[in-house]
Amino acid sequence: MSEKREIFRKYISQQGLKLTRQRQVILDEFLRMEAHLSTEELYLKVRKKHPHIGYATVYRTLKLLAECGLAKERDFGAGQTLYEVTHRGQHHDHLICTECGEIIEFEDLRIEELQKQVAKKYDFTIRDHRLEIYGRCSKCSSS
Repeated sequence: MSEKREIFRKYISQQGLKLTRQRQVILDEFLRMEAHLSTEELYLKVRKKHPHIGYATVYRTLKLLAECGLAKERDFGAGQTLYEVTHRGQHHDHLICTECGEIIEFEDLRIEELQKQVAKKYDFTIRDHRLEIYGRCSKCSSS
């Protein structure tokens, strides 16, 4: 976590901003999360321990985290941006349940290799990619 704190500190310093106590609290809470969270969900988590931190501060801090590469913004079609912690060098894809909204992360080296083969076939350089598969999770399929 200290490496990510340093990345954030350097980035906001380059932007002419300060690492305030509020930003540090938001950063720490964000880095502890394991799920995809909306700004509202992170705000509610932060507010439980730090009621003085406002929604706008959480929103702006999440934007800064995305700009510096520590967070990834995701829109899984529900009309709401979700954020996840970025782990450099680790790629994963998503299964999204269209019934309950559950998001399942997965990694499959065969899919990654196939994407590389397709790119090579078309003389295409991949810079980034994402795979999102929409359907019904096992809980929703059994009901």
